Amino acid sequence: MGVMSVRSQSSEPSEAVHRAGFACFVGRPNAGKSTLTNALVGQKVAITSNRPQTTRHTVRGIVHRPDAQLILVDTPGLHKPRTLLGERLNDVVRTTWAEVDVIGFCLPADQKIGPGDRFIAKELAGIKKTPKVAIVTKTDLVDSKALAEQLIAIDQLGKELGIEWAEIVPVSAAGDKQVELLAELLIPLLPEGPALYPEGDLTDEPEQVMVAELIREAALEGVRDELPHSIAVVVEEMLPREDRPADKPLLDIHANVYIERPSQKGIIIGPKGKRLKEVGIKSRKHIEALLGTPVFLDLHVKVAKDWQRDPKQLRRLGF
Repeated sequence: MGVMSVRSQSSEPSEAVHRAGFACFVGRPNAGKSTLTNALVGQKVAITSNRPQTTRHTVRGIVHRPDAQLILVDTPGLHKPRTLLGERLNDVVRTTWAEVDVIGFCLPADQKIGPGDRFIAKELAGIKKTPKVAIVTKTDLVDSKALAEQLIAIDQLGKELGIEWAEIVPVSAAGDKQVELLAELLIPLLPEGPALYPEGDLTDEPEQVMVAELIREAALEGVRDELPHSIAVVVEEMLPREDRPADKPLLDIHANVYIERPSQKGIIIGPKGKRLKEVGIKSRKHIEALLGTPVFLDLHVKVAKDWQRDPKQLRRLGF
């Protein structure tokens, strides 16, 4: 019988080592982090935008494989802080970096290594334990000579700052080139263990999206017949109020309710602004329950002319 069990072990994939863990991509704004996350997960998950600082929260994409589960944590961009919030975000970033199992440092192939990259690399050098993979993104934009030069420059940067790159990988998420390879390289760096999320999960829905949905529900209540679809809500920002004691935090949420035509404005706002006030009170309760923190909700109604038919508006409104 012993022979049987040995044979079943080698031929049964279920006996193979399963790995699961967290990776995060870091890099300057626009270094291709979100695009890479989406390419790996195979679905649009992170919020891609040319404006830095759009990913305020940890947006996770989850790559499910028979032998592994790779959970991508998207930290807000690290930048030279100009404000208290900036410093707070940077603290969040550093903690996240120290907690993940592997860090992918994204450097675009088409741009020379600049001060922004160095700033991040120096921070990375301070995090000793976590393995770091240098990922050269947007390789489809350069020829092989420029790519080779960038790879050498990254190798040099590591030597100079005392960073031991676990790998240096060129990828083009736009052309799906080597995205598979990247997954193959990241997975061995994860700890052994069972899957941490159920198979169907692709993302922890970004909080902003859920908050917007709650506001939209409250705004539609009672006026569904008059404005069934022509209402969109965009959460412009969610920021912890500065100078608050730690035990009395307050989250400022600024949101815009977009309608298609000026005539609809009155319906949403109501006589003397009464309806909008109710919408604010009702949705704030739900938001506080969702986020577990007191919220100051600042709502504005704006007209986005025929937004449902305008691709540019739709993109801005997050569709």
